[in-house]
Amino acid sequence: MTEIEGTVNGHRDGHGFVQRDDGEPDLYLSPQEMRAVLHRDRVRARILRFDRKGRPEGRVVDIIERRKTPIIGRLLHEGGSWIVAPEDKRYGQDILIPKNAAANARAGQVVSVELTEPPSMYSQPVGRVAEVLGEIDDPGMEIEIAVRKYEVPHRFSPEALAQAAALPDKLRAADLKHRVDLRDVPLVTIDGEDARDFDDAVYCEPHVQGKGKKASKGWRLLVAIADVSHYVKPGEALDDDAFERATSVYFPRRVIPMLPEKLSNGLCSLNPEVDRLSMVCDMLVSAEGEVTAYQFYPAVICSHARLTYTEVAAALLNSRGPEATRRAALMPQLLDLLDVYRALLKARAQRGAVDFETTETQIVCDDNGRIEKIVPRTRTEAHRLIEEAMLAANVCAADFIAGAEHASLYRVHEGPTPEKRQTLQNYLRALGLGLSVSDDPKPGEFQAIAAATKDRPDAQQIHTMLLRSMQQAIYTPANSGHFGLAYQAYTHFTSPIRRYPDLLVHRVIKAILQSRRYHLSTGELVGAPVRKGGKPPRGQAAELERWEQVGAHCSANERRADEASRDVEAWLKCRYMRERLGEEYSGTVSAVTTFGVFVTLDALYVEGLVHITELGSEYFRFDEARQELRGERSGQRYAVGARVRVQVSRVDLDGRRIDFRMVREGESDRLLAKGRPTGKERLAPLERVEAEDRVQKRATKAAKARQSPTGRTGAGKAKSKTSPRQDAASGKTSSRRKATRRR
Repeated sequence: MTEIEGTVNGHRDGHGFVQRDDGEPDLYLSPQEMRAVLHRDRVRARILRFDRKGRPEGRVVDIIERRKTPIIGRLLHEGGSWIVAPEDKRYGQDILIPKNAAANARAGQVVSVELTEPPSMYSQPVGRVAEVLGEIDDPGMEIEIAVRKYEVPHRFSPEALAQAAALPDKLRAADLKHRVDLRDVPLVTIDGEDARDFDDAVYCEPHVQGKGKKASKGWRLLVAIADVSHYVKPGEALDDDAFERATSVYFPRRVIPMLPEKLSNGLCSLNPEVDRLSMVCDMLVSAEGEVTAYQFYPAVICSHARLTYTEVAAALLNSRGPEATRRAALMPQLLDLLDVYRALLKARAQRGAVDFETTETQIVCDDNGRIEKIVPRTRTEAHRLIEEAMLAANVCAADFIAGAEHASLYRVHEGPTPEKRQTLQNYLRALGLGLSVSDDPKPGEFQAIAAATKDRPDAQQIHTMLLRSMQQAIYTPANSGHFGLAYQAYTHFTSPIRRYPDLLVHRVIKAILQSRRYHLSTGELVGAPVRKGGKPPRGQAAELERWEQVGAHCSANERRADEASRDVEAWLKCRYMRERLGEEYSGTVSAVTTFGVFVTLDALYVEGLVHITELGSEYFRFDEARQELRGERSGQRYAVGARVRVQVSRVDLDGRRIDFRMVREGESDRLLAKGRPTGKERLAPLERVEAEDRVQKRATKAAKARQSPTGRTGAGKAKSKTSPRQDAASGKTSSRRKATRRR
């Protein structure tokens, strides 16, 4: 049978898959096969058979490489042996820890384990404790677990820290050479209240394009981006660490930055009232929102103000309010920014770019890192005007690089695959909307469907299906355009402090401005001219392959950062909901699967699962076309967007899972009608009976004591110590505690 190579991906249920190197469908591994391997091992496997749906099943024939990274888990003492239960359930096996290898860790603590003996078909893995992280309830422990669980680099190398420390605290005269001086231009930064690194600053003013009768009003829009490439050079320690991370990782109350704080929050950050180096995209925008001309150049700027989205939104909403009065000197350019944003937004609509309104949430934590509340993140016109300005600069960067025919990384978002398009087509047809997508769909078709259905009760369900039909955006040197934004070429230029692809794009733009070529493999600038057409230069194929590898690395690390952030948020939400067991909430079905429905609570913005066994005693069938569960007997339907009421029934902190049970309408009334009171009404009779029983027992015991001469003194002491009334009260308190524990 055929043998393949790949990486093992474990599953929390015990089985696993081999993610094949050749890109073909994953190979299923049974729980028996997973005994000898661990999650992320490199293996050679043989295909044994195909199941009824044509999916391959296999057997591991050789282990090419064992994963050497530490495993995070909790140290437990069970049956006289020390074991570590991995935090990542995909590992599937507990790790045996010899008594002398526990490193003074205590039972229940979170530890990092290095394997000393790999697993086999007949023995479990053995390891030693390499690091004690602390108690599971320590503040910030969930982040410490996540960065190790997902192998996020969280410590800078000594060489990188030394290099950052050696950098000057402020600009020097040599730094200003060959730069345009824009320090007198009132550029401003607009960010969230909790932002600490400021990548971008903006400025806008009216501009008349053309002369005479052909003159038309428009705007000059400047987007100044932190010039990280001036300080982070190819081949140096700072660059090596930045490439390894590829992106900053954002957690509630903590950030794992791509660059040391000396750069990310200091020298590169466009802080107010200090001189900073930047790369500027200087654009002319027409009244129709079209960028008619642009240029890139290195500059030195001085941000005139650090503004927040909240105060800019308030100032634009009321030009005579306190926020506008406080920023009176900046109001003219803020109003111009609002006007150019509206023009760019009009051009977006004409392009047919997909624009779905989704609810984003923000986790607000207390001083101990626990969730205090979860609130919806309001998107104002201040958010949107910055977003449109950044999009315009990114498009200009992609156009500039493509025009020079220089290799670089594009941000590519392709349209739906044929399989996803067919699924979406079937779904729209099943709803009877009279709307569909073509065989070669365009973004405008998706936006038209979203606009046509925005007022329907199931609009959220339809928009969710539209989003799920699209592919994930990636970094690649092959420019295939951006489907969602309806751009023929798009890249990331505006966030080099927190994204490595943006830093590479800056280096490429600088090389083109100098009429040179940036070689990614060596990091050198070569003076050979960029060829336009004809035979490609020697070595270009190898260079493009290197760009492809870097793009794949950045895409993978971006997904890793997202997974780590989601894991921490899920842990915090589970901890938050653990205190709300038994409580009822209204919610909306956010996803439907073969095994149940996911519900997002209205008040808390927390998602949990209602397992299919909780939906009722009848059989529910999953309708893939309609994306719903339907009861065969009653016809009861559960689809995305349906309104339900649920009760929090179970919280699995280790599995990051919240379970709900469906609450039927009138269920409480039916319980009362059957004589099954709830709450205090249910406890009162129990407390009364137990209290009376205790009084009777005391009285009987006292009577017996009085009949015995030796027992009179004891009886008297007991009587003086606790009266029947006091005893009844204590019995009532005891029964209440017992009832509370039962609940």
